[in-house]
Amino acid sequence: MLMNAPATFIQSYIDNLNDALNQLKPGAALTRIQAAWLGTCLTGILLMNSVCWAKFERASLGDCKVAALSWVFRKASIPWEWLLRVSVVLILKRYGITEGVLAFDESDRARSKSTKRIYKVYKQKHKGSGGYVNGQTIVLLLLVTSSITVPVGFFFYMPDPALKQWDKEDKRLKKSGIAKKDRPIKPERDSAYPTKTEIALGLLKEFKVAHSLIKIKGVLADALYGEKAFMDEAAKESGGSQVISQLRKNQNIEYRGRIRSVESYFNSINKGIEQTIRVRGGKEIKVTVSSARLKVSSHSKKRFVIALKYDGENDYRYLVATDLTWRTQDIIQAYTLRWLIEVFFEDWKLYEGWGREAKQLDEEGSSRGLILSLLFDHCLLLRCQPRTG
Repeated sequence: MLMNAPATFIQSYIDNLNDALNQLKPGAALTRIQAAWLGTCLTGILLMNSVCWAKFERASLGDCKVAALSWVFRKASIPWEWLLRVSVVLILKRYGITEGVLAFDESDRARSKSTKRIYKVYKQKHKGSGGYVNGQTIVLLLLVTSSITVPVGFFFYMPDPALKQWDKEDKRLKKSGIAKKDRPIKPERDSAYPTKTEIALGLLKEFKVAHSLIKIKGVLADALYGEKAFMDEAAKESGGSQVISQLRKNQNIEYRGRIRSVESYFNSINKGIEQTIRVRGGKEIKVTVSSARLKVSSHSKKRFVIALKYDGENDYRYLVATDLTWRTQDIIQAYTLRWLIEVFFEDWKLYEGWGREAKQLDEEGSSRGLILSLLFDHCLLLRCQPRTG
């Protein structure tokens, strides 16, 4: 395939993006050269499924040079911190979105085993082989609405190397029989390596500032975020909306003065009944459900706890929600939206360039390359939605 000019829908997207950028941040509009460069990059992602200057040069038969593409990427005064924010504004306006559910999830990307310059790469467990690889982890914030799922924010996560090394050594010493008082004290976390829950709360705050007119109906996150501090803070930051996460099956709840695991409670005292729920798109699915308002020991307060099992599954998952006034059915319906994130990740990994290769080095390379990939996703969303009015 040849790449001599931006695709028509990409050029239209860039024109609209530039107009909105100039309105929201006067003086920050892209120059003619920067706009042409962005058009080349997005068209390159469309054709080559990669953010790679060498591939773009080959696809253009040499019209777009690697050195020129790389220079604009690294040196041009493009307002990178505003591009994704303004693009989200375009989508919200075009689709007429005034409310939605915010969902957090993270995605791991395996990278080179010997890399030293890819941003926040660390040793990760490789699910496919059972071994280890070097990889990046991105915490993504997505807005899920009745019509679309759109990425609205991201941040790179990496464990604190000092804490990771301490934990490894502490386990070794503990196994050797060394008493806790004789083992090294746990170091303070470096602020350069925030936890995933800290990252998620930061992304939530940024979304509220950037898109204050959007009503947040709920916040969804998996079991990693099902801790008291995150759920309470997320409910506060989102204006008191429902926050839904998960509990582990061995987490304790209190019922009639007795402490037992959530799994034990729902298996022996409050067994589920079959129901039918409707997911986005109108499809009906069968589930087995049981629920109760219970005091969760680790949260030191009462939560809405739901045991949920989809048709064909053997084990329950245990949802936990902050707002006790919601009905069981409403919480389950809201949580079904979380699976739309998996659909986004599947498409993003396959078709939108950034996850396939890591050609861009250092922090600016990873962040700007990821922004280009997400802008391409927005571009496709806007192409699918006809202009009205």
